[in-house]
Amino acid sequence: MLKYDLLPQQLLYEGTCGPDHFFEPQIPNDEHILAVHDPNYFYDLLNLKIAPKAARKIGFPLSGNLVERERIIADGTMKACDFALKYGIAMNIAGGTHHAYTDRGEAFCMLNDQAIGARYLQSKKMAKKILIIDLDVHQGNGTAKIFAHDDSVFTFSMHGEANYPFKKEKSDLDIPLKKGTGDQAYMLQLEATLPTLIDRTRPDFIFYLCGVDVIATDKLGTLGLTLKGCQMRDELVLQTCQRHQIPIQCSMGGGYSPDIKTIVEAHANTFRAAQQIFF
Repeated sequence: MLKYDLLPQQLLYEGTCGPDHFFEPQIPNDEHILAVHDPNYFYDLLNLKIAPKAARKIGFPLSGNLVERERIIADGTMKACDFALKYGIAMNIAGGTHHAYTDRGEAFCMLNDQAIGARYLQSKKMAKKILIIDLDVHQGNGTAKIFAHDDSVFTFSMHGEANYPFKKEKSDLDIPLKKGTGDQAYMLQLEATLPTLIDRTRPDFIFYLCGVDVIATDKLGTLGLTLKGCQMRDELVLQTCQRHQIPIQCSMGGGYSPDIKTIVEAHANTFRAAQQIFF
């Protein structure tokens, strides 16, 4: 999508980020992906042998370049985990592929980047208890299923009740929101939930999926947040993590408003909040 090119350009242009704030991920070692994904599925993906019906669920015409991009996105999230441990926060301009299951992809998601990041941290003994905060308008169904029987990773999804996926998985905590939920009701719910959740789960690392498809203008969303409301959401999450001194990795997730400027501005606000709160 165009936003992946425009977002870093905007951040550099306005001075929120400098060239030395960016890193370039590479193709990761397969072992990190296989810690989450079924080998048969992963190697079928690599060899473009996914069955046509399963490929249609992914939604993209499969290609070698597309699969390579997905692997690089996963590496970006793993590298961002390392940077978050060092600096408190780190961002993946892409990522948020939360519809990817262990053995299949869905809805433009093939490899679950934050699930891979969680397993990467655990394999390196860099985190024990992980909290995944998914505030994309769509429920993180793949993520919920991957960690359904794993007490070391707590999954929290606050999403549009009427949004895809229409058959939802069970996260550790799901908060479905009615159509048209606006800034005030959204923020009241998040403010009532997040601090208590952190106190209860006591994570030593947090993943945040900060999709901007919660905005009222989004073509694929059913919620009613303004740009300001989306910014307030990000500020609350980041301030809470900073106050508790919990490292946080952010993946940008969805954003499908008709005007590309709205999408870029909403995502840029996440980076601006990170710069202001952490640095």
